[in-house]
Amino acid sequence: MSLFSSEILRRLEDLSNPDNVAGMARFGINPKQTLGVSMPVLRRMAREIGVDHALARELWSSGVHEARILACLVDDPEKVTGKQMDRWARDFDSWDVCDQCCLNLFDRTPWAPAKAVEWSARNEEFVKRAGFALMAVLAVHDKKATDDQFERYLPVIKREATDERNFVRKSVNWALRQIGKRNRRLNKLAVKTARDIARLDSKSAKWIGSDALRELTSEKVQGKWHSD
Repeated sequence: MSLFSSEILRRLEDLSNPDNVAGMARFGINPKQTLGVSMPVLRRMAREIGVDHALARELWSSGVHEARILACLVDDPEKVTGKQMDRWARDFDSWDVCDQCCLNLFDRTPWAPAKAVEWSARNEEFVKRAGFALMAVLAVHDKKATDDQFERYLPVIKREATDERNFVRKSVNWALRQIGKRNRRLNKLAVKTARDIARLDSKSAKWIGSDALRELTSEKVQGKWHSD
């Protein structure tokens, strides 16, 4: 490990807050190797560091929760390979690290659309969550993507809606809602998918479908298409 990465890890240690770790654990964040450093602090550190692919790999290898989030913030998406994404996804042990990777790094790689589908079929809880998190984030961030890409995700969302694990079902719901808010056409398709899901014989599916319908058919969302 380089001197620079060792220095950053020491800095993170100095910022550790056991009370924050306890609070994070109450929100389902794995307290193992977690220091309790806040996201605003991590984002400030990332801005100071700049883009550094080699450093990101070293920070990730440390296994420290906050170092891994920082790695997502400073890595260079142009240098991230599909194999790296798979390796990091296998290391996910907490929903926030998973989501931060998808929100700040993975979604900006050319591998993201395919990984969303691939990971959605995986059994590991946080790898599967990452698949649906990518669908959700791409629906918001990827302005150039075609409707067809997101339409192909809808049968996958329906297929996995019966997974009763909390962090999976929430990500399935997230993906469905974000796709349905992208434009009028996808809204109609997502609403139909949500209704189909709500009719499935599964507690998870019924929650996913009804919760998505509540938002996707709301005046706030429907009002976006009023002037189209």
